Amino acid sequence: MTPDREIELKLACDPSALDALTRSPALADVGRVETTRLSSTYFDTHDRRLAGARATLRIRDLGDGRRVQTVKTAGDGLFERGEWERDVTTPDPDIALLADTPVAGLIAGDDPLDALFTVSVERTIRRVRHRRSSVEVAIDVGRVFKSEDPEASLPICEIELELKSGKAEDLFSLAGVLMQAAPLRLGVVTKSARGHALLDGRLSDVAHANPVVFAEDETAAGAFRSVANACLTQLRVNEDVMLARRDPDALHQLRVAIRRLRSAFSLFGPLLDHARFEELKAELKRLSEPLGPARDLDVFLAGALTDERERRPEEPGLKALEKQIQIRKSRAYDAALETLRSPEWRRLVVDLAGWINAGAWLSPRDPERRALVEGPARNFAASVLDKRFARLRKKSRRIAKIGDEERHQVRIAAKKLRYGVEFFSTLFENKPKREKRRVDFLKAVKKLQGRLGDLNDVANGHELMADAARSGRTRSAAFAAGVTAADVDARAEPLMEEAKAARKAFSDAKPFWR
Repeated sequence: MTPDREIELKLACDPSALDALTRSPALADVGRVETTRLSSTYFDTHDRRLAGARATLRIRDLGDGRRVQTVKTAGDGLFERGEWERDVTTPDPDIALLADTPVAGLIAGDDPLDALFTVSVERTIRRVRHRRSSVEVAIDVGRVFKSEDPEASLPICEIELELKSGKAEDLFSLAGVLMQAAPLRLGVVTKSARGHALLDGRLSDVAHANPVVFAEDETAAGAFRSVANACLTQLRVNEDVMLARRDPDALHQLRVAIRRLRSAFSLFGPLLDHARFEELKAELKRLSEPLGPARDLDVFLAGALTDERERRPEEPGLKALEKQIQIRKSRAYDAALETLRSPEWRRLVVDLAGWINAGAWLSPRDPERRALVEGPARNFAASVLDKRFARLRKKSRRIAKIGDEERHQVRIAAKKLRYGVEFFSTLFENKPKREKRRVDFLKAVKKLQGRLGDLNDVANGHELMADAARSGRTRSAAFAAGVTAADVDARAEPLMEEAKAARKAFSDAKPFWR
């Protein structure tokens, strides 16, 4: 079976936007349009070994009597995937044909394979010439069905832009043209992922960060792409949850994804220095700012205000204060959703994916930069962690003597180091002793970040209550805001002692990457 590298950009689309999309000048005059019905059944072992290895095995019925067996691997997690195809004559997988694929060691000849789900779509194909490239534009509309229960299904509507020849950057340029005609979004959920979500009942789950898996010979550039694509995937999944419902956890994890992505930009900064990169960073910061107030109000309502009501159940103004904060929270969510629905946001996410996967940073002219980009990820990671560890130890020495804003910057430094540890962990998983040091080190960084985060919540809570007291709609609400502010401030001293202890434990932690 011949391996191939599939370079494909997926875009999510609502079916109601398809007419507008097909009227785009980029698709209107392309000559022949092919429409076919495809049915693809996905297989795995009883214990889902393929899914655990981030691989898929399917048999696709092409509708003309032909069947194709395909193995796909995750690749960089978003844009490039490994693909192995071979024609077959039966509706069941041919295990012998897996011998030359990455899943060969996962399935023995006598392993029973389960048909898990079937994806049935009507596919409309156009071959487009854009700039210097030939691109196949496939519009898929259909459903994914459980094999054991065909009544259980999920809709599918997506556009796949597959590079047939030319430059990868042209896929993203074409996506930008299509987005002018219809409200498309970056697609990050594969058909197989939808099928597994259907099987497991995870149809609208909030997405948390997962460990990033690297190739054994991963380059620094490859590591950045894998990390950044994982952040974009987490961002987009939680964005969809937020657009479907006002979910505090989805908002939180959306902001986590953005912070992780911005931290990746900082950690991998030596690779990425470019004017376009600076523009995208600034735009991400600007457009994501409206997400912050809603999250801050969620934290205050679930934390400080809940504690205050338990502490002072007879205080009449607390109910009025809570109502006042809930109104502000509703408006903050309105602002956050307005951002997520905006064409600016949709385009930024696609532009970020384009820069990460096909930007000029991948082909630097400077020999030193090229050596860094193409060098081993492990060496790059160790150097980055050395610098971030030393920087945080220095910045955190005086945490009890600095102001709220400066302490906030220390918290950000702790967060970047923590994310760096989480990003790079799998590069150093080779010895039990090193793994124990990694666990201990990460625990120490998290503890320091957490205590600094608690102090930051105190500062934010004080500011919020001061504003509530000034703008209170009733005297009782204003009085309750003042009382709450005082109680919030009272937490600062014991939290500072905890932060100092956490700082000492962190300073004594041993680097696991050396």
